[in-house]
Amino acid sequence: MKEVILKSQISSYDTCAEFAKDFNLGSDDLVLTNEYIYNPYFGALGIDANIIFQEDYGTGEPTDVMVDAILDAAAKTNCKRIIAIGGGTVIDIAKIMAVSAGESLDSLYDFPDKIEKKRGLVIVPTTCGTGSEVTNISIVNRTRLGTKVGLVSPHMYADDAVLLPELLKGLPFGVFATSSIDALVHAVESSLSPKATPYTKLFGYKAIEMIIRGYQKIEAEGKNARLPIMKDFLIASNYAGIAFGTAGCAAVHATSYPLGGTYHVAHGESNYAMFTGVLKNYMEIRKDGEIAVMNQFLAKLLGCGPEVVYDKLDDLLGTILPKKPLHEYGVKPEDLEVFTKSVMERQGRLMANNFVPLDEPRVLKIYKELF
Repeated sequence: MKEVILKSQISSYDTCAEFAKDFNLGSDDLVLTNEYIYNPYFGALGIDANIIFQEDYGTGEPTDVMVDAILDAAAKTNCKRIIAIGGGTVIDIAKIMAVSAGESLDSLYDFPDKIEKKRGLVIVPTTCGTGSEVTNISIVNRTRLGTKVGLVSPHMYADDAVLLPELLKGLPFGVFATSSIDALVHAVESSLSPKATPYTKLFGYKAIEMIIRGYQKIEAEGKNARLPIMKDFLIASNYAGIAFGTAGCAAVHATSYPLGGTYHVAHGESNYAMFTGVLKNYMEIRKDGEIAVMNQFLAKLLGCGPEVVYDKLDDLLGTILPKKPLHEYGVKPEDLEVFTKSVMERQGRLMANNFVPLDEPRVLKIYKELF
């Protein structure tokens, strides 16, 4: 059994200038980023690199159409290394750029065993949620299938993951909320996974503690209380990435993908919508084992009994981001069976990591309870 997988070197810098100098960014590099990130932090550094602004090819989370257009643009350069500076969308696309020399996204999904690394890859996250700077998975909304699907390959790990807290200074509170909740979900799901190990749980449980303590500080002192501790949230997200990179995510992510893919709900928010609903259903099936350990751990952090821990967790998360029932996103009753079928047919990779197996009636029950 693999105890922990960590293929990327992790570095940290106080400033973007230090990073650019140490990594010798130049003409052999292609920087995938957003203009609103690049110009204020890197624009004055005189970096002689190819630049692609993700928003020039579409907005929101990555779609197959967006990715194919960017792959085509990247193929016209002679870059030897991809530098991803951004949130989840940029990071997911960059991983695919590193293994494509012009091949379409569909061809990569069709022949995952033939994927090979074509370029070096450096990932610099600008949110505190993805954790995917240290994982080998990219999530894309495959519009022709109507759902989000993961592309996974051992060749999609970054060579280097770089933590730059300076880049989080201007992160809007809403983006902070959805991304950090996403990191919390990563940490919880990976810790409950059958693939969890003492090593992954070391990182997962520490990430949970750091995120919840941070939320409690924000609850007590207001939104601006996050600013001095953004580095803590960035590190917690990275810890959660290390944990789920080995142990995997599970039903929360699996059930969130049809919601995000159909109604374009941000990834972290769609996970949040499903989060405690999935945990409560785990508890209906099995109350002992790792979930009992998790509930005791959360109860101690939240100052409550384990029997009400999910309600208290929802209360705390609600101070960061109000939780919505699924119908408020536009979900219709007839969608629930469609979503369930999609999960059972297309998300087997994630459902294999559930704390306990969830069959089709159980998944439909979860959707109906959260509707």
